[in-house]
Amino acid sequence: MKNTLIFTALLISVLSFSQTSKSLESFGPVYAIENADFKTNLNQEFKAVFDVASISESKESPNQKFVTLARYLRLHQDPNLENNSVKAALVVHGSAIFDLLTHEEYAKYHKQETLKNPNYNLLSVLSEHNIDIILCGQTSKHRSIDKSKLHPDVKIALSAMSALIQLQNKDYRLINF
Repeated sequence: MKNTLIFTALLISVLSFSQTSKSLESFGPVYAIENADFKTNLNQEFKAVFDVASISESKESPNQKFVTLARYLRLHQDPNLENNSVKAALVVHGSAIFDLLTHEEYAKYHKQETLKNPNYNLLSVLSEHNIDIILCGQTSKHRSIDKSKLHPDVKIALSAMSALIQLQNKDYRLINF
């Protein structure tokens, strides 16, 4: 009985620290900068659109360009400020489409049956934080990848170019990688 209680307590501890949480803190470091020479006023609106066109460098790690978006949110959000507002969108095209696949499709693409998409949880977390994940429809058609093969939160646009212009017309600032 004592061993069962110890095992249960250990299991609960391990599960509480797993990366399955809906927290952005699991994705990349954010560092405090003391005495910054260029002061940043966080008491304002921040709107950015991240333009990502290249696949992750590693099939076992999240696309660092997606991780940068999570870090952007963490860097600029401050719930203690009255006018702090952070909005972002992710526009994906080119080979980065493969980082938007379901686990099954990701494994097929990489020809490794048990491989899981390391971007999947991050995409879910970004969506939970009201980030639009937008795929270029032209890329989707060119690569013959329909919505059924994608993470369920991905939205397909006419094109990345159209989505980028539309977001910039709404005062989103382009962050291009």
